[in-house]
Amino acid sequence: MTSAKKQTQVRLEEKVLEAGKAAARARHLDFNKYVERLIIEDTTGARAAGMAAAQRFIDEHGSFLDDLEQRLDAPYDEQPGAAA
Repeated sequence: MTSAKKQTQVRLEEKVLEAGKAAARARHLDFNKYVERLIIEDTTGARAAGMAAAQRFIDEHGSFLDDLEQRLDAPYDEQPGAAA
């Protein structure tokens, strides 16, 4: 069973529209589906739950991620285990 889609018109600043289209392309979605998902995530609490989970992950593992990032940014010859 498919639900009927309603058409609406939205006016956006050109830069906002282009950013939205780029975000949709990056997710391999058409712009309409991208906007639909944003609305669903926002109105169902899914976005808030995801952000809360991400914050818990950062709180628990942030120092490890910071250390990893510093190691990856170091020149190769300064990497642990690099051949002399």
